[in-house]
Amino acid sequence: MEEKDKSKKSHRVKVGISQGDINGIAYEVIIKSLLDNRLFEQFTPILYGSSKVLTYHRKAINVNNFSMYNIKSPADANLKRANIINCLDDNIRVELGKSTTMAGEASFLSLEKATEDLKNGQIDVLVTAPINKSNIQIEGFHFPGHTEYLKEKFGAEDVLMIMISENLRVAVVTGHIPLKEVASAITQESILNKLRILHQSLIQDFVVTNPRIAVLGLNPHAGDKGLLGSEEQDIIIPAIDAAREEGIMALGPYAADGLFGSDDFSKFDAILAMYHDQGLAPFKALAFSSGVNYTAGLPVVRTSPAHGTAFEIAGKGLANEQSFRQAMFLAVDIFRNRKKYEEISKDPL
Repeated sequence: MEEKDKSKKSHRVKVGISQGDINGIAYEVIIKSLLDNRLFEQFTPILYGSSKVLTYHRKAINVNNFSMYNIKSPADANLKRANIINCLDDNIRVELGKSTTMAGEASFLSLEKATEDLKNGQIDVLVTAPINKSNIQIEGFHFPGHTEYLKEKFGAEDVLMIMISENLRVAVVTGHIPLKEVASAITQESILNKLRILHQSLIQDFVVTNPRIAVLGLNPHAGDKGLLGSEEQDIIIPAIDAAREEGIMALGPYAADGLFGSDDFSKFDAILAMYHDQGLAPFKALAFSSGVNYTAGLPVVRTSPAHGTAFEIAGKGLANEQSFRQAMFLAVDIFRNRKKYEEISKDPL
């Protein structure tokens, strides 16, 4: 029994990192995050990328004392160092601040390899650096973003994007779709499915015992009792009622501006917004530098920083690495929380 406990404690989580777009700030935030050697006491980072690209970015931002241990597979990882698996050939070319086909192909190669190793259990979690959603649209990748790609790869019935900071969790019913399609995508079933995923994730991933979830309305002032739209009365309230019948503490619908404009959002364990900008705009205004994007509903753990490629500041040394660092730590925390949840579920006593 003691040997088993010791092996559990000694397991160092392997954090796979997909490189994102090589012409953006991805490598900069990765390098800056991994400069702190204390990270390696908590987990082992493995970057799927290119030593050549790494060197280019290291020089561009004037970081001299940094290197990564070259390995062929996660099994070869140096547990107390930053590791890199080369996925690209030496013909790769960095063009800072530009969206190129080559960069899109490189993003996909890294993501594909990291996802394969995650699926095979060679890495424990995946942190995805920002991609350009346009240039990555090549053979093998025809998705609006990472979330949809991973949903298909892991055969998940449904997934949920949750933006997370220290004091705020915001999820969305509809993700990367045009605004004109949002209303038709908001159904009682879609809201209820997202509430189920959010409720379960709060319990198993974030150790929240009795989650309280605020549900936002779709229309201004949450429809104002039908005056500004009927979706709240016809769709959202019935979905909330159905969720409560299942034991999910869903409350609302709340007007988005009122909830985020006051301190009321802090009274809930999570907020479910109806569409992307309704939830992400206030979240990023409140927690942009430290926010993390988490994909709930997958059988694996995936996080990413809250920011994008930021081409406009690529290679200038101006990127803030806090969000990326938090994405790594959150992935590790969720991985460990899930393990504990599985153990408790198997043996509740």
